[in-house]
Amino acid sequence: MKSALRPIGPVVVATLAILALAGCSASDEGDDGSASDSATRTVSTDYGDVEVPADPRRVVVLNHALAGYLYHLDVPVTAITPEDADQDEGAFSEFWAAEAEAAGTTFLPWSVDGFDLESVLAADPDLIVGGGIGFPLTQAEQVYDELTDIAPTVLVGGELDNWRQQFSFLADEVFDRPDEYQRLLTLHEERVARVREAITPPGPAAYLSITADNTPYVLIEDQGLPADLAAVGIEAAPVFAEGDFEPYTAGGDMFTLATEEIAATLTQPTVFVTGFNGDTTDVATLAEHPAYASLPSFQSGDAHDLPYWTVRPDYDESLALLDIIEEMFG
Repeated sequence: MKSALRPIGPVVVATLAILALAGCSASDEGDDGSASDSATRTVSTDYGDVEVPADPRRVVVLNHALAGYLYHLDVPVTAITPEDADQDEGAFSEFWAAEAEAAGTTFLPWSVDGFDLESVLAADPDLIVGGGIGFPLTQAEQVYDELTDIAPTVLVGGELDNWRQQFSFLADEVFDRPDEYQRLLTLHEERVARVREAITPPGPAAYLSITADNTPYVLIEDQGLPADLAAVGIEAAPVFAEGDFEPYTAGGDMFTLATEEIAATLTQPTVFVTGFNGDTTDVATLAEHPAYASLPSFQSGDAHDLPYWTVRPDYDESLALLDIIEEMFG
């Protein structure tokens, strides 16, 4: 789940007895039952310095949106949370499903009330990675002390609000693999340059994300999807900068609109439409609603669908987004 637009419920905490077991976790032993390699590295985070294993063997990831970076870095991911809380069954991203299956990665239960710390402990991690943007970060902050009682815990802070910053932090600081990040970044920058040359950009764009209950959210223009497309020459309209709006949560990357605000706010020549944590709607469906049908972009045919995962793309999703934009405007 890349974020949540729901109130935070009570956090599920582990009992003292469960956490006491963390000190004698099986991760203290190597594959042959002997003491594991004790080499560590210090990582500076927003939550203090963390001593992490130099060669982690069982990493638990408490944000589905961060997992792809670890597979690129060849980090052994033991377990992850599903993309959305309260999912009956998790599903791997289409972009790294093969790597997750090869690694034997499993899913941990996760609810809107918090992480299942007993399941985290049972996964026997020697390192926990969490944080990111939105709900996963908020929940991890609430139980940070309990997580650190289980294993060294690194949270990706909320100020790292795009895939470049998150990937760089994990590659450079946490896993000491900066060369691999630089290699992948170079490939991405080369692809951006080719797409920028290949397309005719549309007029200034607003970005609309619709939740499953049909609540409209507008993406703030200097983050996530709008920032990614600005790199190929698609100008993000300054909807937030010039309006009187508040992010849905402190530091959030989108804001909500009331139905009566839609017509006055979404006057841009171009609008991109996505779902939120699922393909919850599309332009054709919205066009049946008078509030959207009257918008300039809908009237001119310049409202465009994008997959929900483009809202806050990771590295792989950003590359896939470039393919979509090249086909759409090339």
